[in-house]
Amino acid sequence: MKVPFHKASITQQEEEIVLEILRSGWLTTGKYALEFEKKFSQALTEKSNKDLVYKNREENHLSNDEIISLAVNSNTSGMILAMEAVGVKQGTAVITTPYTFVSTAACARHLNADVYFADIQKDSYNIDPEKIEEILKNDTEHKVKAIVPVHIAGNVCDMKEICALAQKYSTPQNKIYVIEDAAHSFPSPTSLGYAGAIGDIGVFSFYVTKTITTAEGGMVCTRDAELAKRMTVMRLHGMDRTTWDRYTSPRASWEYDIIAPGYKFNLPDVLAGLGCVQVERAELFYEQRKKLAQKYNAEFSKLDFIQLPPDTQGNSWHLYLMRIVPEKLKITREEFAKKMQEKEIGISVHFIPLFNFTYWNELYPDFTAKNFPNAQTQYRQTISIPLFPDMTDEQIEYVIQIVKEIGMQNHA
Repeated sequence: MKVPFHKASITQQEEEIVLEILRSGWLTTGKYALEFEKKFSQALTEKSNKDLVYKNREENHLSNDEIISLAVNSNTSGMILAMEAVGVKQGTAVITTPYTFVSTAACARHLNADVYFADIQKDSYNIDPEKIEEILKNDTEHKVKAIVPVHIAGNVCDMKEICALAQKYSTPQNKIYVIEDAAHSFPSPTSLGYAGAIGDIGVFSFYVTKTITTAEGGMVCTRDAELAKRMTVMRLHGMDRTTWDRYTSPRASWEYDIIAPGYKFNLPDVLAGLGCVQVERAELFYEQRKKLAQKYNAEFSKLDFIQLPPDTQGNSWHLYLMRIVPEKLKITREEFAKKMQEKEIGISVHFIPLFNFTYWNELYPDFTAKNFPNAQTQYRQTISIPLFPDMTDEQIEYVIQIVKEIGMQNHA
């Protein structure tokens, strides 16, 4: 049996809306992108626990203003917009984790800023608030402009503590912002609201393997109208008008001003249409992934060579991070993974810590595995195994069977 690592859940609804957009004659950013932004903001707005979340946010000095969502063509684009809007530039720095995809940190480098890395927690994949505070204590020049927590696999970071640290170490001259990399965490409801809408800005991904997809795409969310205004301008060449406004307003389309040297980060309607459908199915996708994860947990909890993945409040179960217990096996993580691939099971590794890459080694000589032991340990033990909404009972049972066989045949 062949089991892919991921397969996007696409129905007739997605096909119909794409055809509708193609036949409309308007393919670029327009009314469907606006509709997707509106629906996404609604999806991040608390419904059942609204009063409790509002109270919790108020007690933690977090804004309760309405969420503003801006559709972009990737999480990377959104992260650049977010960092630029809060003042990340040459002479400043951001704090983030080495346990992430390269784009999280690379965005700061695109803006000529430095990156200060904080190790992850020992039994988690998420950034350690204690390590963040160590960096902030030593930031005597107040270079840090933003903390960028990454909710790995959909497990939400300790946002209460991280936001408190940003407030504690901000000064009248230098506010420290919290920008959530929420590429993995939708939907992720917590006591402080949905991940991506807890800090100052949240950035989501709709890449084909994510919890919902637009093939390529992302969303930037904030409760700060001024930040939203800046990101809107910078999203499309620094224009003071959107494309949709230019071509639907009575005002001449060629009448616009350039008020900043912006980017080309807009999401076209032909992709946003997919998002309009997918966001309506996000809760269903989550329930399906959660059910599959519970099935994995039930079986793997019986095996002494497997450690179950973390499961924190708001976990979206974007990925199932299967951790091997090295001392219980005669083979390495690489060998275990290879044996799974030989049985035609799609696997991956999330993530290779950034200190393993040449660029980051050369940029920061002290950025090594030795100085980030928790990130390196999790990396050496982790295999991402198939987890997607349309996964069949036969497929998940086959994956479980093969994991058991490999472990038993190679038990120490």
